[in-house]
Order: sequence, then C-alpha cells, then structure tokens
Amino acid sequence: MQITIIKELSGLPYHEAFSVIRKQICRSSTSTAANYRAMCRTRSKAERFLKVCIAIAKTDETLFWPKIPE
Repeated sequence: MQITIIKELSGLPYHEAFSVIRKQICRSSTSTAANYRAMCRTRSKAERFLKVCIAIAKTDETLFWPKIPE
C-alpha cells in the first residue's frame, strides 16, 4: 500500500503549496508500515499495545492530509 501511495504522489504535478503535504503523506504512510512491523516483533503485550497505538496514529495522519480543510 505504501508503494502505491508513493507512486501516486510522484505522478502528481509539482506545486510548491502542496509539497509539504505530499512529503508528510509519504512520511506517515511509510511510518505506518515500519511501526506495524515493529509491533509484530515485540516482546511483551505492553510493547505491542504501544506499537499498535503508534501505527494507528500514523494511519490516521495519512488519512487526514488529503482531507485537510481549505
């Protein structure tokens, strides 16, 4: 999914006003994947819960940026 997001964003024409948002979407979407992987490798329930919460927050952030109010 993250590769799809990056490819889609890369295909959009450059616009300076949206470059920050484009970069933030790339960062948050790849962070989601990294945190999910980290969650799969945890050693305790508490650590797993923390990583799941971070992954959910990053997923929410990824979904937020395209819907940002004008």
